[in-house]
This record gives sequence, structure tokens and C-alpha cells, in this order.
Amino acid sequence: MNALDQVPPDFLHALGTLRKARCRKELRLAEIPAPARLAPFAVALGAEVMAPGTGAPSTPVHGPAALAFAAAGGPAGAGTADEDGTELATGRFILLHDPDGSAVWDGEFRIVTYIRAELEPEMGNDQMLGTVAWTWLVEALENHKAPYRAAGGTATRVLSESFGTLAGRPGSIDIELRASWTPGSSDVQAHLEAWSDMVCTFAGLPPLPDGVTALPPRRRGQPNGFGAAR
Repeated sequence: MNALDQVPPDFLHALGTLRKARCRKELRLAEIPAPARLAPFAVALGAEVMAPGTGAPSTPVHGPAALAFAAAGGPAGAGTADEDGTELATGRFILLHDPDGSAVWDGEFRIVTYIRAELEPEMGNDQMLGTVAWTWLVEALENHKAPYRAAGGTATRVLSESFGTLAGRPGSIDIELRASWTPGSSDVQAHLEAWSDMVCTFAGLPPLPDGVTALPPRRRGQPNGFGAAR
């Protein structure tokens, strides 16, 4: 039996809409192993934004969902590049599906996301940083006209300091956003496009929606840089 025969039609439709997503060329997308315990059906995408002239290493696809992606050559924006490139931001986009629905989700689908980027120390100390990060999410969904409900999330600042033999390594401050929401339907193309734009925003890449200012991330290692599985 074909593995796709066991996948619900609504989930197959959702996979098809993900394939149609048009993401910025700076974003490197690839399917990664999906969590097996969060829902009966899931697909996960990993993303990296690299500094100009670099990219991200290739990632193999996994699970029944990979068959759907392979038919169209993979999600838009997928690519290969130098493993030693400078990473500006990274993230994960996970689409969950439970045909029986979930009272917690308020629906049959749930999108779970994670984004992380390194910031200049002075920007990382901004007390409004978490609010700004959440605003980026809400505005990205609204700008792409992606209907959603039951959204929630957390924004965290992560301070890293080095000691001993690594004492010469400069400290860093990262912003992490973990969020989830329920899409209005199985058409999630606009949701992936909104999320991909938000990853680029975290990376400090223009252009941005009117009225939004980028927080310039620092290139890692530089003290003063550019600021479906079942």
C-alpha cells in the first residue's frame, strides 16, 4: 500500500498548500523529522537565514509527507550551501493534524513554531524585546491574511557567557520565540509565508512592514557585526 493512502485528505491538502509557499531567497527550507507524539500526523520544516554569500547544508526528507514534497521538488526556498556560513537566524515550523480534532487546539490543525536569532548586546537588553517579537508574529499573519485563532507563545532572552579556556569568546544574547496557533483552514500557504518572513525579520533583513524596525542581530563569532510522519 502506498504510504500516502494512509494520510487523511485534509492533511494531504495542507501539504499541497505548503508546497505552494513562496519564501524569500535568503531563507533555506528543508523538511526535518517531525515529532511523533504531538499528533497522529505531522510535518516539520527547518529554516536558516545565512549572511550574504553563504547558505545552509542540505537536509534529507523524512516520512510519508516527504513523498508529497518530492513530487514538486520540495518546498519553495530549499537549497544547499556552505556548512561554514554565518547563520543569522534559525527556526522550525511544525504542522500538526488530528482528524478527531482537539479541544485544546480548537480545531483539527495546529501550527507550532520556534525562531532564534543572536542580537547586539544593547538590543538584547531592551525591556520591550519580547513584546516586539510577539508583535512581529501577529503582524506577519495579518499582513499575509492568514486566518488564525487561539494563538499563544513565549519570548525568551538567552545570555551566553564563556569561561576558562573559552574566556576569550565574547558573550552573546539570543532572542527565542516559541509560538503556536490554529489556522482557519487546511490551507496553510499564507501561514508558512508569514512565518518565513518573520524568520527573516529576526535575522535583521529588510524590507519590513511599515512601522516595524529590525533589531540588528550580530554575526556569530564577531564582536561588532551586522546588526510527515505518523
